[in-house]
Amino acid sequence: MSKVHHDRTHHAKIATGIGDPQCFKGKAGPARFKVGDQVRIKNLPDLFYTRCQIYPRGAIGTVVRLVYESPPAEDEAWDNTDNPEWFYSVVFKQKDLWPEYHDTFSNDTLETEFSERWLEPA
Repeated sequence: MSKVHHDRTHHAKIATGIGDPQCFKGKAGPARFKVGDQVRIKNLPDLFYTRCQIYPRGAIGTVVRLVYESPPAEDEAWDNTDNPEWFYSVVFKQKDLWPEYHDTFSNDTLETEFSERWLEPA
């Protein structure tokens, strides 16, 4: 939850000399998913802000990389940096995202990034 007093320099203090998101390395615990896992993107509500686009919600993709650990945008917007999560790069077939996608380009893919809260096993 939002902190009582917002310290505008909090994030800069922990990232200075380390970088962001490297300053959260080792703080998210074990990753729930691994490269090659099939995942479904949850259709969670987004009341304020999210980095999860609308178009992949409900779609199934494949984890291709564990990217980094960081607080999700939904938390960071409220100054909650206490619960970092793993971020994953997930690849989808374009046809799975847009059924009307032309069959001529059936091998086309899209790769994008999600925090762990948006993923569930497929």
